[in-house]
Amino acid sequence: VIPNDQGNHTTPSCVAFTDTCRLIGDAAVNQASMNSVNTVFDVKRLIGRQFINASVQGDIKLWPFKVISGPSDRPMIVVQYKGGGKQFTAEEISSMVLIKMRETAEAYLDKAFNDSQRQPTIDASAIAGLNVMRIINEPSAAVIAYGLDRISGNGSVKTLLIFDLGGGTLDISIISVDMGIFTVKATSGDTHLGGEDLNNRMVEHFTQDFLRRHKSDIRSNPRALMRLRTACERAKRMLSYTAQAKFEIDSLHNGIDFCGSISRARFEELNMDLYRKCIEHVEKCLSDAKMDKSRIHDVVLVGGSSRIPKVQNLLQDFFNGKNLCNSINPDEAVAYGAAVQAAILRGECSQKVQDLILLDVTPLSLGIEVVGGIMSVVIPRTTTISFKKDQIFTTAYDNQTAVAINVYERVKVR
Repeated sequence: VIPNDQGNHTTPSCVAFTDTCRLIGDAAVNQASMNSVNTVFDVKRLIGRQFINASVQGDIKLWPFKVISGPSDRPMIVVQYKGGGKQFTAEEISSMVLIKMRETAEAYLDKAFNDSQRQPTIDASAIAGLNVMRIINEPSAAVIAYGLDRISGNGSVKTLLIFDLGGGTLDISIISVDMGIFTVKATSGDTHLGGEDLNNRMVEHFTQDFLRRHKSDIRSNPRALMRLRTACERAKRMLSYTAQAKFEIDSLHNGIDFCGSISRARFEELNMDLYRKCIEHVEKCLSDAKMDKSRIHDVVLVGGSSRIPKVQNLLQDFFNGKNLCNSINPDEAVAYGAAVQAAILRGECSQKVQDLILLDVTPLSLGIEVVGGIMSVVIPRTTTISFKKDQIFTTAYDNQTAVAINVYERVKVR
């Protein structure tokens, strides 16, 4: 995995705007507390959603930067840049991060390769000037990284559960591996469950603590909130290795110094409902795959938040004490697997890698609208791609000369 200009193997999806320049990644994070209202992060949660969406409204209350309703109720991010007000879509912000990734890759290899997630990110990639050859789900990319060194062509079939808990989303896939063929059996997840939600719980905890102790509410102070969020992020990481985390913030709000302390047990209590939701999605994925948990050979951990001890304990208990696979770097696995897939598509890899085949599935059912506004499923969810199906429908009325065909996708069909 190629290091960025700071020497790190991961780059935060964070963009900051100043009077003179635009900062991306670590540089943006490092100045966030001084420029909170113009430092943008977590935009993945805006992609594909309308401003009026309840989850968007909930997130806006927690962010120091401003989000307004734009054309067609599209969320627009408002910042001050080079002395003037600017508005950007979430896709435009994402494209800035992708451009940075491309520049890092080109500086190292003199070639570009890309990495991804669904249609809005295809749009962001196009803005960034990337050639999107294929969209690959994060767990699918991770299993390629896992399987490259471990899966041999000895005829044995392994079934893996990929548990990917990142900063903003939870993605779970069950994948069988047989002679270099990776077949996705089922997927599940939550686009609004990740490390940022754990951070939000801790920020709210200490916001209330500050209010109780000093009779002052810091939620009206974006800079104070950003400084507190940064401290909470560090405390969360510390709690993966220690039982207690402490931090001090000088002059947090109204000249008041703030000392925070939280135990791992209290942190787990604040987030227990979120941890349980993770296990519920594991159960759902197994149910969709029509598979008992005893048939899972390995549970592979991906994403920085999968390091959290309570998450690992709950997973291990659910799988009856099975050892979890954390031998691959959870922060780098997706990028590594996506790069391998790109190399396969371009024919720029060894014969061993070239023979790998990834068969993905449809995450949602696909169908068309019929009389009564009902969706008639044509392709059920978890159908292996590629897939073709013919189905005959008649017109609603005799002698009808035209018809409007509305195509829908959804998780559950009534």
